[in-house]
Amino acid sequence: MEKTIQTAFDDAKHIVFLTGAGVSTASGIPDFRSANGLYTQNRNAEYYLSHRYFASDPDGFYEFCKKNLYFPDAKPNVIHEKQAALTQQDRATVITQNIDNLYEEAGTKHLIDFHGNLYHVYCEKCGETVPVADYLKSRIHAKDGGPLRPDIVLYDEGIKQQNIIDAVKAMQAADLVVIVGTSMKVYPFAGLLEYRNPNAKVVAINRQELHFSFDFEMVQEDATKFFAELKVK
Repeated sequence: MEKTIQTAFDDAKHIVFLTGAGVSTASGIPDFRSANGLYTQNRNAEYYLSHRYFASDPDGFYEFCKKNLYFPDAKPNVIHEKQAALTQQDRATVITQNIDNLYEEAGTKHLIDFHGNLYHVYCEKCGETVPVADYLKSRIHAKDGGPLRPDIVLYDEGIKQQNIIDAVKAMQAADLVVIVGTSMKVYPFAGLLEYRNPNAKVVAINRQELHFSFDFEMVQEDATKFFAELKVK
């Protein structure tokens, strides 16, 4: 790791991590948009994860989610752990597209699940939160017979307003923005870069080279290698 990047982390008081599927691949969770990913292998995947499909075929939606989205044996990796450590120092916020709950397991303190979390499940009838284990046994709430669903943003649904507000505030306050494991092509998440503090240093850590219209530092390597070498005070 370049000394200047380590220094940027050491000196930063308000880091924002913008993260995507590449963070969790080292934990055994596939990148849905990669060559072997769910979206590539199944052309209908986006439809199966839409609110339209959820409303029209709740049983089909439930079976698709159970089969393709849940990886209960996955554990946080060094990327989650180092980022979580920085949030615990009140020096960082994580804004993630991931819905796999690994940031929560790593103890991330300032976390915005921009697209929701598969492990937060609630009853649409009464609003009660239920354990994910109950959902994986049945999509019907045992208490009142209401339909259960994971609290994730489906296609043709909007992002929660509070998540947008919190994410924009974090970007405006940041003195270091670190993009990790994402191509930054999915909107509105990618649009968060437009709200960054103009004085913030931007670093991108990704296997594939990224391109932006503003100055930034590209670290084209495996993020696990980068974060294994990163020293956290």
